[in-house]
Amino acid sequence: MTASLQPTSLVDPHPEERLVLVAGAGRLPELVAESLDRSGRPFRVLAIRGFAERPMRARAEATVDLLDIAGALKVLEAWGPACVIPVGGVSRPNPAAILNAAAALRNRDALRAISGGGDDRLLRGALVLLEDNGHRVVGIHDVAPDLLSPEGQLGRLAPDLAARASIATGCGILAALAAYDVGQAIVVAAQRALAVEGPEGTDRMLARARALGRKPFGLGTAQPGTVLVKLAKTGQDLRVDLPAIGPRTVKAAAAAGCAGIAIQAGYTLIIDRDATVAEADRAGLFLIGLRIEA
Repeated sequence: MTASLQPTSLVDPHPEERLVLVAGAGRLPELVAESLDRSGRPFRVLAIRGFAERPMRARAEATVDLLDIAGALKVLEAWGPACVIPVGGVSRPNPAAILNAAAALRNRDALRAISGGGDDRLLRGALVLLEDNGHRVVGIHDVAPDLLSPEGQLGRLAPDLAARASIATGCGILAALAAYDVGQAIVVAAQRALAVEGPEGTDRMLARARALGRKPFGLGTAQPGTVLVKLAKTGQDLRVDLPAIGPRTVKAAAAAGCAGIAIQAGYTLIIDRDATVAEADRAGLFLIGLRIEA
């Protein structure tokens, strides 16, 4: 499971300016790369084999397997970046990501410590390993702030009084639950908690809210003032788990009977912002960024 390097120089002439984007799955790494291009900040891409999408694989100057810790550290040591930003999804090791058992054996102590738990544990363990080896790890919010939600109304619709009351209720409940490390999102209907996000993620939580709020069998009229509220958890490491929404979230919220979505301005990623806002307008949902200091 050795690092696979393209035939380019590993020596960076300006390491103090260089950022390394470690690309996992999904479209987010591509969006971050585009943001860095717009800002003119130089960066290199280290792709995770089996996870990075085609555009990022094409830009990658090196590729490593998910479990090849030694290989990844070797590349980073050669590049000497100012900071490292992990972007995109990964999951617990699967056959597509494990291409060389020798590397797994070589890294067995570190792998045993971080791969036995869930995805969050895997990511946090990877950050610790990077920092223990002298690398500064930063988050998307540090290098691509233009991808985060601004404050205020984002689409053509605004929340009514019932929705605003539910938003306030949702913010209060999430703040109270933050110490228990539950999810980042909640669906509130008529100022009552309908569903709180757990390990299943926002989309599945919304499916559950649809079944609860539109009976029987998820049909019927949703309760008034039904909203999705999504905030960063107090004290959460935003480098690992920055809240995010996208067009798919809007569609799921609409199916759940939500009148709109409230997210935390400055702390929530909007994947494909134009498409997300357009989907909210099409579905008749408001989309609003709340100024809440994390």
